[in-house]
Amino acid sequence: MKKELIYIVAGGPLEDLPINLLKNKGQVRWIGVDRGVYTLLKNNILPERGFGDFDSVSAAEREWMETHELSFTVYPSEKDQTDLEIALEWALSEEPAEIVMFGVTGGRLDHSWINVQMLIKGIRSNAKVAIEDRLNRLEIKEPGAYDVERDPRYPYMSFLSFTPEVVGLTLRGFRYPLQNETVVWGSSLCISNEVVEENGSYSFDQGILLVVRSSDAEQEV
Repeated sequence: MKKELIYIVAGGPLEDLPINLLKNKGQVRWIGVDRGVYTLLKNNILPERGFGDFDSVSAAEREWMETHELSFTVYPSEKDQTDLEIALEWALSEEPAEIVMFGVTGGRLDHSWINVQMLIKGIRSNAKVAIEDRLNRLEIKEPGAYDVERDPRYPYMSFLSFTPEVVGLTLRGFRYPLQNETVVWGSSLCISNEVVEENGSYSFDQGILLVVRSSDAEQEV
């Protein structure tokens, strides 16, 4: 597996992007999706690729975007996949160390929820895929044991069943520990927990788990 980190920036509300995201000019491969291409270019970041039907940019914005030396892949508005899904599948084919998607929450709830569901593609491809916005980081996990550290950016951790049930969930080092618990769809049992020891851990035996790290307020860390 390659060591690159791929950031995919889509066209979600700018106010939902992490505070320092567009200041990161480090070793990241940037991919723009629809209006996300415009967002990156306006912040002096030239994405490696641009995907979309670009129906969320004006004619003047599109003309300005095309003055840059950027590889666009333009798709029709009527298609069987969203622009983000097309971009994510391309990114997965590159086999990076991790893919993080930004600008994919907020706005329309149907778009936000299908974007969360797309995290399953990481498991199917044996790749690490996450979603981040200003207040949250989301990942899904297969059965196993995982270590976790306290993170001042995201002091809260929630565990939601991504399948009808998650069996054998055990939390150690948390404010509210669990031992061999079954969590089902619609249960709020594991919302807003916190790591209270220097290091915690969680494990489970069956199902797929959605792990959400959150903050109540934006923090520059």
